[in-house]
Amino acid sequence: MSPTVEGPTHPSAPSAPSAPVLAAYSYCEAVTGTQARNFAYGIRLLPTDKRQAMSALYAFSRRVDDIGDGTLEPGAKLARLEETRVLLGRVRADEVDEDDTDPVAVALAHAARRFPIPLEGLDELIDGVLMDVRGETYETWDDLRAYCRCVAGAIGRLSLGVFGTVNTTGPGAARAAEYADTLGLALQLTNILRDVREDAANGRTYLPAEDLTKFGCAEGFTGDRAPVGSDFAGLVHHEVRRARALFVEGYRLLPLLDRRSGACVAAMAGIYRRLLDRIEREPEAVLRGRVSLPPHEKAYVAVRGLSGLDARTISRQNTRRRT
Repeated sequence: MSPTVEGPTHPSAPSAPSAPVLAAYSYCEAVTGTQARNFAYGIRLLPTDKRQAMSALYAFSRRVDDIGDGTLEPGAKLARLEETRVLLGRVRADEVDEDDTDPVAVALAHAARRFPIPLEGLDELIDGVLMDVRGETYETWDDLRAYCRCVAGAIGRLSLGVFGTVNTTGPGAARAAEYADTLGLALQLTNILRDVREDAANGRTYLPAEDLTKFGCAEGFTGDRAPVGSDFAGLVHHEVRRARALFVEGYRLLPLLDRRSGACVAAMAGIYRRLLDRIEREPEAVLRGRVSLPPHEKAYVAVRGLSGLDARTISRQNTRRRT
């Protein structure tokens, strides 16, 4: 018998989107395609309903991020974030009509009726962006991990609401949300390493202060070279090892997903793992510009994901650990 997908079906889940809802989804997919190429590359592997829902989640998340990254004064940003939280409350209360003028709200409301999405994860995202607006810094990895759980771990859990899990009684099934959260942390730490110079130019430092001090980088990153006398490569390799451990744990999610959802996650995570490989090989490249993968390499990662190779590899590794 083929595995079934767990997860409650919303009692009012519509059978097919109306024309206004389809237009709202199209808007969200356009935002995703132009603003998040790595993310868009992964969700192309999903069936239509899941791809639409993931685009709605991304478009709402992007709105929150853009407020935090924008040029408004901090007070105005706080007000905009509060307005966005109020809008999220309307979505949660199912108070957004199909003819609402906000396409992101329309799409997200429809997705939340279609799938058991834990919308409180978007509240956590807003909390994380509030930390950015307030200029918080992070003394230890535990401090940074709390931030990453808000801005990335929550996205992993939200996505799992769309993906669902295959019907299994294996020991990892109950930990699917934890694995999704951890995989989000792995992606976010990779982002932080990739964007270290860009963030510094915007007055933000995410890497833990104790790590920066340990490797002689406490003065920060203001140019295309590491601070004089620092061990920048040592710092990067230290954080890469941390990210790799998170990937190992988070990849345990893959065997718990259906084939196409697993392919989506494997593609997105695979792209970031390869970015991490490049950063590890040439640490100072992140000070000269944004490290990225060429399209042909992304295509290779997608094929691996769609073939189920990564999921099968992780499943075999987990079986060996249990025995």
